[in-house]
Amino acid sequence: MLAFLIKRLIQAVVVMFVISIISFSIQDNLGDPLRELVGQSVSEAERELLRDKLGLNDSFLVQYVRFAGKALQGDLGNSYFFKKPALEVILAKLPATLDLVFGATLIIVFLSIPLGVFSALKPQSIFSKLIMGLSTVGISIPVFLTAICLIYIFAIELSWAPAFGRGDTGSFLGLWDTSFLTIDGLSHLILPCITLASIMLPLFIRLIRSEMLEVLQSEYVRFAWAKGLSPSRIHYIHALKNTMLPVITVGGVQIGTMVAYTILTETVFQWPGMGFLFLEAVNRVDTPLIVAYMIVVGGIFILVNTIVDLIYGLVNPTVKLIRSK
Repeated sequence: MLAFLIKRLIQAVVVMFVISIISFSIQDNLGDPLRELVGQSVSEAERELLRDKLGLNDSFLVQYVRFAGKALQGDLGNSYFFKKPALEVILAKLPATLDLVFGATLIIVFLSIPLGVFSALKPQSIFSKLIMGLSTVGISIPVFLTAICLIYIFAIELSWAPAFGRGDTGSFLGLWDTSFLTIDGLSHLILPCITLASIMLPLFIRLIRSEMLEVLQSEYVRFAWAKGLSPSRIHYIHALKNTMLPVITVGGVQIGTMVAYTILTETVFQWPGMGFLFLEAVNRVDTPLIVAYMIVVGGIFILVNTIVDLIYGLVNPTVKLIRSK
């Protein structure tokens, strides 16, 4: 396990290096940051002086080496708009985004597993066909359209849930402000979390169903039937455990991806998270904030995938045997 962790750490460093180069290289194509810093009334001579001061006239290699050196010390630059360290601004918005991702993950886990298993065990039932039909529709509908429909039905017509904003938050151990600790915060979470979950829920239902159907046809399941084991033991212990192995792998990748998918959800619901902040940074050509966002999201993605690999190794003992050879 230690060798595996070292290997993954090396891979993470390489991936983060690539992400940093890509993130830093696109900043020149986003527009002129001085436009937002000084406006249109400043003369060209003053603009050039400010460019020299900010190092914008240096070559790409010089700028990247300077950026990488500071990044290794935890300095991803200062936001042009907020006049604060970009990493500090992003981390301040991180709890709101993680609230959405955590809420959506709960919805996906508690709905996809029972619905996927039921669809596999009773594939000819009307309810199973309805689940498969709705999952097909769910995959086809863009997330922003889902958000607009939910707002219109449940916020405007029925007035069951707020249409925008985060609501009141509570402090968790004095370190983390979360919407899960207040009634108002939970009410604001409902529609955004359902919207975000709608991206992955159909995928997981269909994945669990297909994997379960394949496992139910395997030799060891037939042997379990021949031994006279109860259907519930066969379905929920022998079959479901092996069904979840590929789901864990895919799930880790998709949950990490949801951090990036929050951009549209946060924009529609005016949710004050990292995704909404990223779009504002693009509109303002706040390049340090854009670069810092991409690096932070990349780091979260790598962290989630490493944790998933560790969990997969604990769930599937054969993985340890393969690595030890």
